[in-house]
Amino acid sequence: MRDYAVIFPGQGSQNASMLQEYSSNKEFNNTIDEASEILGYNIRKIVLDEKLNNTLYTQPVLLAVSISIWNALRSKLATLPKAAAGHSLGEYSALVAANALSLKDGLELVSYRASLMVEHSKNNPTSMAAVIGLDQNKIIKLCESISEQNSVIEAVNFNSPQQTVVGGHADAVNRAIDIFKKEGAKLVKKLSVSLASHTSLLKMCSKDLSKYMNNMSFNTPLFPIIHNFDASSKTQISDIISSLSEQVCSPVKWTESMIRVSEMGINTFLEVGPGQVLTGLGKRIDKSFITYPLFKESDITKALDGLNS
Repeated sequence: MRDYAVIFPGQGSQNASMLQEYSSNKEFNNTIDEASEILGYNIRKIVLDEKLNNTLYTQPVLLAVSISIWNALRSKLATLPKAAAGHSLGEYSALVAANALSLKDGLELVSYRASLMVEHSKNNPTSMAAVIGLDQNKIIKLCESISEQNSVIEAVNFNSPQQTVVGGHADAVNRAIDIFKKEGAKLVKKLSVSLASHTSLLKMCSKDLSKYMNNMSFNTPLFPIIHNFDASSKTQISDIISSLSEQVCSPVKWTESMIRVSEMGINTFLEVGPGQVLTGLGKRIDKSFITYPLFKESDITKALDGLNS
């Protein structure tokens, strides 16, 4: 079996059919049931009742589904991955998959993270937008020039060389849209989220998260996790906690993270979670990347055939 890495999607990859794709898989269903018991609500009902896009549910449910798919995959793998990464929320899925956190601790942690993010944003209208086809450094400079006191916009997700997400106060994001277009952006699309994730507006959220995690039990990961904060892996628990704390109010360095994995001699990625957002980004980062999305149970067979070919 060739060397491979696993990557886990973040908020925005959830969809109403994601439970149906693995409905006949025992490992998947057992994990969903276990997660539902931990969370104190029925995940299947949350998805059916259309509460899935409420951040308080989205984050723990998406972690639960990603780990359920991971467990379905893990039972068929001959070897562990050589590395893992997760986009934003997906970093927590990667840590649970690597046994750095138990499923229970991971679910409780992301539930707390979601509540903190909502609490610290509730009196502050915020927004996010994806900018396509404009140089990242130019976007950073434009954000600096557009920002005013109490009206801040920042580059927050470096998803690929051609896709950067910005976030901040809603009025600043609205002001920026026409400016980005005039400066050459091919497309600027507002995202259907109300939180300015990964901006400096969530610094207090970061501090609260750090305090919470310092009272948790972490294990050394079974395989390296490339963290969003600085695109490096950590072996010390204190460094993992620090990276997770900083992540909530710092940009997601996804392009750097994928390149870091490739520098380890790995160009094959399994996207473990609903959808195939990260698969698409991977092709835009490096056309030589081989990525297998696993949002359907039949995809596992395809991925295993690819790893063994």
